[in-house]
Amino acid sequence: MPAPHDALPTDPRAAVLRRDRAVDDDAWIERLLAVAPVGSLATVADGSPFLNVNLFWFDPARRAVYVHTARRGRTRSNVEAAEAQACFAVQEMGRLLPAATALEFGVEYAGVVAFGPIAVVDDPDEAAAALQALLDKYAPHLEAGRDYQGVTAEELARTTVMRLDVAAWSGKRKVVDAGFPGAFAYAGASVLDEDRG
Repeated sequence: MPAPHDALPTDPRAAVLRRDRAVDDDAWIERLLAVAPVGSLATVADGSPFLNVNLFWFDPARRAVYVHTARRGRTRSNVEAAEAQACFAVQEMGRLLPAATALEFGVEYAGVVAFGPIAVVDDPDEAAAALQALLDKYAPHLEAGRDYQGVTAEELARTTVMRLDVAAWSGKRKVVDAGFPGAFAYAGASVLDEDRG
């Protein structure tokens, strides 16, 4: 297991074509993994890709991404495949950047893609700690044992916790000056807002 800030080996899977947008700063990559609200886990089984979009927790000490799913399902069965490898991505969208031509329109963004072996966490202590870390990430104002019942053995028996050990990663970003002419926030509708009525 690498130390938190040891450089990862060069890996062609993590190469960024646009070097002017590449982020080689591991601390920046770790920061985005720490604050991003949602991640996408990509697995493959029988030649077919599968994407699971989920809450997650990044453990910087272990340089690992933890996700959880149902006890049975496609994500778990893909992960249990021999020599399971996965890809995990997070992203943020900034302002839209208008231009004089359609081709030159742009957007600010930040993203990380991580690659590595993934496995179901069999150790109940590690699984419980990862689930608690997820709760701490998303509800830091609430405390186990005070505001809610902590993770129980029965809940662990109904949940799959998986760990992706990061073997390679890359960061990519585009950000422009605050005074970029005409820059604006995306004002698209939210289906969740619509569903709430």
